[in-house]
Amino acid sequence: MIPDFATLAPLVGLLLVSGAFAGLLAGMLGVGGGIVHVPAFFFVFSTLGFGGPQLMQICLATSLAAIVITSLRSVAAHNKRGAVNWHILKTWAPGIVIGAIAGVFVAAKVRSEALEALFGIVALLVGLYLAFGRQDWRLGQQMPGVLGRSILSPLVGLLSVLMGIGGGTFGVPLMTLFNVAIHAAVATAAGFGALIAVPSVIGFLMVDVAAPPPLTFGAVNLPAFVVAVSMTLFTAPIGAKIAHRLDALTLRRSFAVFILIVAVNMLFTAFEG
Repeated sequence: MIPDFATLAPLVGLLLVSGAFAGLLAGMLGVGGGIVHVPAFFFVFSTLGFGGPQLMQICLATSLAAIVITSLRSVAAHNKRGAVNWHILKTWAPGIVIGAIAGVFVAAKVRSEALEALFGIVALLVGLYLAFGRQDWRLGQQMPGVLGRSILSPLVGLLSVLMGIGGGTFGVPLMTLFNVAIHAAVATAAGFGALIAVPSVIGFLMVDVAAPPPLTFGAVNLPAFVVAVSMTLFTAPIGAKIAHRLDALTLRRSFAVFILIVAVNMLFTAFEG
């Protein structure tokens, strides 16, 4: 059943606003926008009456589809400023892709409530670290070598897919802990997003979902994707410009606030159900 205009109009409006906001975050913080898209999609689909044990899979898959576009746009904007560390991006790419593919298989088997809880818990931990962790904390003075990279890069890909997010949520704090400057970490993490999103979206297109919203292909909902991306394309470059005008501490705290708000909301939803 198609919702009436009075119900549908504000929900489309929410997707437009969240898409614009996600684009700004992608440019500013190196995230693919999933930290905004996932809860926005979840609210919209739930309000429209499309619940069930696989709702979160649809939200994750649709978010990751939007991240393909957002991340590429964000990387291009940061690259013009020479901020992307291509060596890190190239050496971490194989492991991230492997982890992303594994994430699709795991997500397809897990119930929506478990994915909601995972999203909230991990986002809360990352947000608390960024909010209260000291800027001089370091795990090393340079990025891990082959052994460390072989462990951490698949983990970044796996957890990012299970949360429907780009590489910034994990990539930015990880790189800063290994002495990468925050602006370079943000720019490079935008590239992580594309490495995570492309293979995972291909996988999600092959997943069968019971009783999905209209125009859902595999687990990717086309209308939500189009509405979100239409705004994100315009706002990601604006976010990149803002990022390069902010000092490192302001950028870090902005990232923390957004993640903590979303984490608490998702945890409330998961445990309420």
